[in-house]
Amino acid sequence: MRESLIDPRCRMPSGRPTLFDLERIHPPVKMLMDNHRLQVFHSGRLVLHTHTPARGFSLVELVIVVVIIGVIASIAVTRFAAGARGAEESALVGSLSAMRRAIDTYAAEHGGYFPGALDDGLGGGPSSAASFISQLTKFSNTVGAASNVRDALHPLGPYLRNVPPLPVCDQRGATTVVFDTANSPPVVTGGNEAWVYNPSTGEIIANCDDANRAGTRAFDEY
Repeated sequence: MRESLIDPRCRMPSGRPTLFDLERIHPPVKMLMDNHRLQVFHSGRLVLHTHTPARGFSLVELVIVVVIIGVIASIAVTRFAAGARGAEESALVGSLSAMRRAIDTYAAEHGGYFPGALDDGLGGGPSSAASFISQLTKFSNTVGAASNVRDALHPLGPYLRNVPPLPVCDQRGATTVVFDTANSPPVVTGGNEAWVYNPSTGEIIANCDDANRAGTRAFDEY
């Protein structure tokens, strides 16, 4: 912004010059008025505001900005996906650890029998997923008969609040258990169940043989 002082001769009695007076006394002012905005202050100063035409972005600049945003977005999405995959693997390790600890504790309090090996007394027969779940998540006696309430006949357990969902693979979120009594350790079935369990050995694995993020292990090897 440029400022120029008004010649004292153009001051009116009131001390405030009019634009007409400025044109009459200072002809160059007319030219300036055609090219600038004028603002007259009470102090007698004439301030000239020069307008600079706004310059927009060129097509090349816009393309560059879009490309940069795309690169940043792709990096962010890749890192987010990797972080989510790492969190899923950690959840799998935690779930398997909790279930294996519960299975071992149950066997220690039930004469060496693993959950699901015996009838649960609620309709779930031996070597059934129903017995496995009820004997881990309900109260029980020393021979595995389960109950919804703790009493003198069912003083043991529960060992799990519930069967955790599978956090990886296509069955992500499933909680179902399938038995494999023929293999130790159990073998992936290829079905939609979350976990594969051997009631004779107490071994349990994820029902998924996809490789982990690093490609070093399959999920059923955890």
